[in-house]
Amino acid sequence: MDGNPRNSDDSLIMRGGTIPGSTKPAFTLQTPHDSPIPVLIAAPHAGRDYPDTVLQLMRDPSYSTLRLEDRYVDRIATEVARLTGAGLLVAHAPRAMIDLNRASDDVDWEMIREGRPDDQPRAATNRRSRSGLGLVPRRLPRLGEVWKGQIGMDQLEARIDKIHRPYHRALAQALESLRDRWGAALLLDLHSMPPLKPRHEGDQPAEFVLGDRFGASSDGLLVANAFSYLARQERPTAHNRPYAGGYVLDRHASPARGIHAIQLEMCRSTYLDSRMEEPTARINAVIRLVSGLVREMGECTASLGRDGNLQMAAE
Repeated sequence: MDGNPRNSDDSLIMRGGTIPGSTKPAFTLQTPHDSPIPVLIAAPHAGRDYPDTVLQLMRDPSYSTLRLEDRYVDRIATEVARLTGAGLLVAHAPRAMIDLNRASDDVDWEMIREGRPDDQPRAATNRRSRSGLGLVPRRLPRLGEVWKGQIGMDQLEARIDKIHRPYHRALAQALESLRDRWGAALLLDLHSMPPLKPRHEGDQPAEFVLGDRFGASSDGLLVANAFSYLARQERPTAHNRPYAGGYVLDRHASPARGIHAIQLEMCRSTYLDSRMEEPTARINAVIRLVSGLVREMGECTASLGRDGNLQMAAE
């Protein structure tokens, strides 16, 4: 990972990884020198740096890129980090190339030219890859196959080595650093979702979904704090359904060690136009809303760190 000089707000900005087929970094990590809260905001699906070679392999690039991206979540994350002092990790590599919220073995081997390696157990083809949304997304509703053909094993390995591994290594190190300083750390993994459908007549679908792997990735106080805040803002919110969080939370959350992780899904209709393509003026309200949420959850995380330190001292 390459380090750059601190910027005007005294944050260290590091660009890491490389997008195969270009010289562009796979992600940027910004860590404030003296952050006021133990929170790291991440946007793993917001990348929009597509090499020409990748776009040329897509059957319908305009359709696929729009539906695979968390369109402009990086803008929200960047502004929220600026307003709150939270750390920030933004992926620039597009999800179409490799999904950072999937395990590196969650591969649909039928789309790899050489097929499944002999040392890869058959049971490893599982989870989301079966639905077409594995490590390298393969299928989308109303489109079918995303790609014109298969990709080579060398391409898959390059994406894992240059994007997936360095991203998760940087994320783990940033969370460990926050935890070591505060006694506790919170990862807020930001995503966007299509508008949810009403379940019954008169139902108001959730605009925000909080995922904590059904209680496994975060202390319950943090989730309760988030729901209390969003209720005061009168924003309809759901818990774990239909999005409970994925590989990022499974890999990095460790509440027993003081590292908590929550996924926040934001409805695209709250900040994008009717085509779900471009931001509207409503994005500013979402930024203010999420900034308030981050501040409150940051204070709650800091209190967990203090309580944990007191408990350890008493022991």
